[in-house]
Amino acid sequence: MSEDNLEPLKEGEHFYNREDSSSESGDVITKVTGMYKEWFLDYASYVILERAVPAIEDGFKPVQRRIMHSLKELDDGRYNKVANVVGHTMQYHPHGDASIGDAMVQIGQKELLIDTQGNWGNILTGDGAAASRYIEARLSKFALEVLYSPKITPWQSSYDGRRNEPINLPVKFPLLLAQGAEGIAVGLSTKVLPHNFNELIDASIKILKGKPFTIYPDFPTAGIADVNAYNDGARGGRVRVRAKIAQLDKSTLVITQIPFSTNTTTLIDSILKANEKGKIKVKKIEDNTAAEVEILIHLPPGVSPDKTIDALFAFTACETSVAPLGCVIEDHKPLFVGVSHMLKISTHRTVDLLKRELEIQLDELEESWHFQSLERIFIENRVYRAIEEEETWEGVIKAIDEGLKPFTGHLKRAVTEEDIVRLTEIRIKRISKFDIDKAQEKIEALEGEIEQVKHHLEHIIDFTITYFQGLKDRYGKGRERKTELRSFDTIEATKVVLRNTKLYVNKEEGFVGTGLKKDEYVADCSDIDDVIVFLRNGSMMITKVDVKTFVGKDIIHVAVFDKNDKRTIYNMIYRDGKSGPSYVKRFNVSGVTRDKVYDLSAGTANSMVLYFSDNPNGEAEVVTVLLRQVGSVKKLKFDLDFSTIAIKGRASRGNTVSKYPIKKIELKEKGISTLKPRRVWFDDTVHRLNVDGRGELLGEFRPNDRLLIINQSGKVKTIIPELTTHFDEGMIVLEKWVPKKPISAIYFDGEKERYFIKRFLVENENKEETFITEHPKSQLEIVSTDYRPLAEVVFAKVKGIQKENLTVDLENFIAVKGIKAIGNVLTADKLKQISLLEPLPYDPPVEEIPEEMEVRGETDITDDNDINLDDDGQITLSLE
Repeated sequence: MSEDNLEPLKEGEHFYNREDSSSESGDVITKVTGMYKEWFLDYASYVILERAVPAIEDGFKPVQRRIMHSLKELDDGRYNKVANVVGHTMQYHPHGDASIGDAMVQIGQKELLIDTQGNWGNILTGDGAAASRYIEARLSKFALEVLYSPKITPWQSSYDGRRNEPINLPVKFPLLLAQGAEGIAVGLSTKVLPHNFNELIDASIKILKGKPFTIYPDFPTAGIADVNAYNDGARGGRVRVRAKIAQLDKSTLVITQIPFSTNTTTLIDSILKANEKGKIKVKKIEDNTAAEVEILIHLPPGVSPDKTIDALFAFTACETSVAPLGCVIEDHKPLFVGVSHMLKISTHRTVDLLKRELEIQLDELEESWHFQSLERIFIENRVYRAIEEEETWEGVIKAIDEGLKPFTGHLKRAVTEEDIVRLTEIRIKRISKFDIDKAQEKIEALEGEIEQVKHHLEHIIDFTITYFQGLKDRYGKGRERKTELRSFDTIEATKVVLRNTKLYVNKEEGFVGTGLKKDEYVADCSDIDDVIVFLRNGSMMITKVDVKTFVGKDIIHVAVFDKNDKRTIYNMIYRDGKSGPSYVKRFNVSGVTRDKVYDLSAGTANSMVLYFSDNPNGEAEVVTVLLRQVGSVKKLKFDLDFSTIAIKGRASRGNTVSKYPIKKIELKEKGISTLKPRRVWFDDTVHRLNVDGRGELLGEFRPNDRLLIINQSGKVKTIIPELTTHFDEGMIVLEKWVPKKPISAIYFDGEKERYFIKRFLVENENKEETFITEHPKSQLEIVSTDYRPLAEVVFAKVKGIQKENLTVDLENFIAVKGIKAIGNVLTADKLKQISLLEPLPYDPPVEEIPEEMEVRGETDITDDNDINLDDDGQITLSLE
C-alpha cells in the first residue's frame, strides 16, 4: 500500500484507526478509537470513587461499607465465620473474595468496629491472618451504636439490582480520622493518618463549644513522633516517627516500640542491611516480640550504645518519615482537605444525624400518643357500641368516626380512616380488661418523652456534646494515646556512622584514599566522610572519601573533616612568595565547597608553609624560630607563643613574624587550650544536649569536666557531655558535676521498712552505681545536690493521731559517708509526704582556673596585627 493512496490524518487519528485501510495481504485494519477513547477516564473515575478513596460522609471505602452492611445483616450477637461474611458481601461488591477478605482483616486489626476471634495477624510482626474459614467476627458494641440507623440511611440498588445497599452509613463519630485511610487510585492517592479516639471526641466537643482545637496522629504501633511539620494532615506535611530504643546494659539495646508503617521483620532487616554495609556494628539481634515489641540488639565490645542509637535512627527503619495526604470523596469529587476540616465536617454531620433521629423519634412518639389517646376515647366512651347495628363496612367506619368527634378536640391531628381501621382491630379481650388509669399513665409517660425529645431538639448542640461524652465514657477506657509526641533533633549521619574503613595517604605523590593500603595510614573513616588536605604550598581542599583521589603533591596534613567542628584550630607559619616575609596565623575551617582549592597564604607564587599544626581543642604551642644570618640581624633565635595570636578566618593574611628568611622552626613547648570553656545546654523537648543555646544552661565545660546524672531508680553516674548522649526517662538530676559537692538522699528501705538519710560523694566517675538498697521495695524519695539541703517530713495520720511536720537539716543529720553506706534511720513512722525546702545559705568555694590554663577568647577581627622584630631580634606586637 503506497503512501500516495492515503488521505491526510485527522486530529487525534492514527494510521491503525482507519476502517478502510488494508494491508498488502488484504487484511482489513479495523478502527477501534470509539472503543477506548473514553475508557481510561471512566476507569480512573471508577477507581477513585469506588475503590481507593474514602467518602467524607462516613469514612468508608465502598468495600468497607459493604462489609459493615453485611455484618449488620448477619448480626445475631454470635460470631460468624469470616468466609461466610465475605460470601455475603459478594452480593454487594462486584470483585473477588480476596479483596473483601483483606479489607475485612484490615478493619479487624484496628480493633474498633469488629470484635474478632482467632488469628487475625499481628501488625507488630507483620504476620498475616489465618484463612477466612478459620477466623470469626461480629460487630462490636461501639459499631452497633454509632454506625447504623436504617431510618435515616440513604439506600441504592446493588450492582446487580437484586438488593439494596447503603449509599453512606450514618456514622455518628469521626471514624475516618480514628482509623486512618490509605489508597492509591489512577493519578490520585490518599493517606489519612490515624488519630486518638479520646482526643477526637475532645476536639469534637471543642468544635461544638466554639473553642480552638488541634489534633495529631496516634499510631497503633506507638513509637515517638515529631509532628512539627504535620501541616494539619494536608498535602505537603510530614511526620517523623521513631522507634523507642533504650539501653538495657552497656552492650545491649532494646526496642520496645516501632515506627508506624513498619513491623519487626522489616525493622530487623533494615538493621541487618545497615550492619552489612558497615554503617553500624551489631553482634546479634533477638526478636522476642509477642503481644509487645521486644527486639534486643547486642553490641560488640567497645561500641558506644548512644552512638549506635543515633546510627539506628540515621541508617535504618528505626526512623521513618510519613507524608500525609488528606484526600476524600465529597459529592462524587475528590476533595483535598486537612484533618481539622475533616473533623469539623464529621462533627457537624453528627449533629445533623442526631437531629434527624430525634425528629423521627418525635414523630413516632407523637403518633403513639395519638393512637393511645384515640384508643382510650374509643374504649372509655364505648364508641365501639355504635357499630353493633351497622351492616356495611362503610357504615362501621362512619359510625366510629361520628362517635369519636365529640372527644377528639385535644388531638394534635385529624382522625384518619387508617386510625379507625386500627381501632376496629382491637380485640374484645383487650377492651374487657382495659384499665383507664394505666392507659392514662402510658399517655403521660409518652407526653414526658415527647417533651424530652423536643428539649433535645431545641438544645441539639448540648445533646450532641452529651452524646460524644457518653461515647468516651463507655468506650474510651484503654484507648489512651500510644504515640509519644516529641520534637526530634537532626542526626548528622557523618557523626554516627561506623568508621570501618581505613584512610591512607601518599604525601609525596599527592594521593589519598581507602585503596592505598601500602601507604601511610591516616585514620578510620566511612564512605560518607569528607577528607581535609593541606599542601606545602599553602593550599587546602576538602574532598569526599574515595578509593584513590589526587589532591596535589607535597601533602603536609590530612584528616577526616567535620564541617561543624569549630574547636579544631590550625596554627600555621608560612613564607610569602620565594623570598618574602613570613607570617603566622591561627584559623578554623568551616563553610567550604567540596573539591575547591583554597589558598591559605597571601596568594603569592612559590609561597611555602614553614610550620603547621592541627589542634582539636584550640591548643596554642610555643615554637622557637631560627633565622638565617642576613645583614645586621643581631638575634637569630627567638620564641613565638601562638597563644598571643588571635584566631581569625582562614582567608586572613596573618601577622608578620620576620622580614628575614627563616632557617628552622622547632617546637619548644606543647600548648594548652586557648578557647573558652564550652557552654552546654539541655533541651528537655528533644532530651538532648546542645551548644546552640536551646533549653537549660548546664554550665561551662572544659575537656575534663563531667555531667552528674541521677535516676529515680537510685542510680548515679557521671559522663563526659557528648552531644550524642541519650538520657533515660527516669532521670531526675542533670547538672555539672562538682566532685567535692555531696549528694543527699532520703530513701525507703524495703527490707527494714524504714526511711533512711545518707550523704555521699561519687567515688568512681567512670561507673554507674546504685546508692539505695537493692530490695525490690526500696524506693528513692528525694535527692538533693545542694550543699545544705532542708527537707519537710509530713507524717501519715495513725488511729486519729496526727504528728506535727518535721523539718530535717540533712547536713547536721548525718556526715558524708561512702556511697555504699546505708545511712541513718530517719523514722519508723508511716509518712504521707517528703518534700525539699529552700536550702540553707552557703557560699561555695570559687573554682580557680590554674594559671597555665588561662582562658583566652576567640575573635573575628579581620585587620591583621603584625609581629615585628626590633633591632635586637625580639618580637613586638603591633596593634595598629
